[in-house]
Amino acid sequence: MDRKKFIKTSGAGLGLALLPGLIQGQNSTTKNKGPEPALPKIVKGSDGMVLNVLGDIQTHKFSGADNGNQIAEWVSNVSPGVGIPPHIHTREDEIFRVIEGEVEIMVGGKTTVLKAGDSAFAPRDVPHAWKVVGTEKAKMIATAFPAGIEHMFVELAAFPEGPPDFAKVAEICAKQGISFI
Repeated sequence: MDRKKFIKTSGAGLGLALLPGLIQGQNSTTKNKGPEPALPKIVKGSDGMVLNVLGDIQTHKFSGADNGNQIAEWVSNVSPGVGIPPHIHTREDEIFRVIEGEVEIMVGGKTTVLKAGDSAFAPRDVPHAWKVVGTEKAKMIATAFPAGIEHMFVELAAFPEGPPDFAKVAEICAKQGISFI
């Protein structure tokens, strides 16, 4: 069979095979309306909502309100020694990408140092922690999916300067399904 004949016959057959599914898909879409589709959004370098979350200076680039609650993403600029103790998320997975500096990260009992260009995945229900090591600040992009965690960060950023009340921090985190271990 030559190429043109194959394309014509397989294209027509494929169209006939898919037609019932396409018709059914249109019917189910009109019956089961889901969330509004996400709209495109472009965020430039320093743009975003800046929060000081207990020493973790976060610039939030995307929140669930931007994308049907699919993801939240922020850039952390963190001084040496600052970090998050071991904890577990029950609602979201996270990805950490180091852009500058060094971040020691523990995921599922395994500890490693991430440098610029390195990434780590922390699935929900798996203990993880991170801390900036070395002598320079670290810049890290964090993504959580699904979104929702950004509301917790806004609440934590409202704490006054100085050492936080850990019991109150744990209470706020628990509302998001996060517990410290």
